[in-house]
Order: sequence, then C-alpha cells, then structure tokens
Amino acid sequence: MKKTSASSSSHNQRIGKWGEQTAIDVLVAKGYQVVERNIYTPYGEIDIVALKDGFYTFIEVKARTTNTAGNPEDAVNSKKRNHMVLAAQAYADTHDITTYQLDVIAIEGSPSQIPEITHFENI
Repeated sequence: MKKTSASSSSHNQRIGKWGEQTAIDVLVAKGYQVVERNIYTPYGEIDIVALKDGFYTFIEVKARTTNTAGNPEDAVNSKKRNHMVLAAQAYADTHDITTYQLDVIAIEGSPSQIPEITHFENI
C-alpha cells in the first residue's frame, strides 16, 4: 500500500472539498436542489444527494489537478460503481426513495483556474 504524507493528504482533502463545492455550483445552475452531502453508509460515502423535478440523483465527485494519473472519471472503476450502487440503495431504503440514478461529476483543474467539468449522467 502506498504511503501518503500529511501534506499530500491535506492537499487531496483541499482539492476534494473544492471539487465538491464546484460540483454543487454546477448542479444548482442546472436546477438541482442539493439535499445532502458527504453521507456515510455501510458501503461507503455518497458525495452529493440531489433532487431535480422530484427525481433523486446520487453523485460521485472526482477532482484532479492534472490528468497525469488519468482522467478523474477513470477513478470510478467497477469496484467503485458497485460501492456507489450499494450506498445509494442503502440511503434510498432508509428514505423511501424508489427511483433514482447515479451520476459522476469529473473535475480537472484547481481553485486558481477555470476547471474542466464533465457531468456523466445515469452511469
């Protein structure tokens, strides 16, 4: 397992928080209402739960400052998608939600520049 230093962990947390706020800004501009964020389930964290036109969407946010390790969306592999499905189902079961979709918002850039944002819907 790769060790990370405290400074790289802090950097990753800063970029993660910036990415989530950037994603929320995009969602609100598209007419979504953010219901909750950073919800922990037995299957992992849900970054954002949003509602639009009475329909729930569970959103995974991936933010990277560069694409040297691949595009942000590349981090959402089959294992991550499986965790997303299980986490969304757990949340839906406890909130009487019968239909929903899973989205990914990929963000490449940094707080000091205009980021490239891609919203992958219904993955």
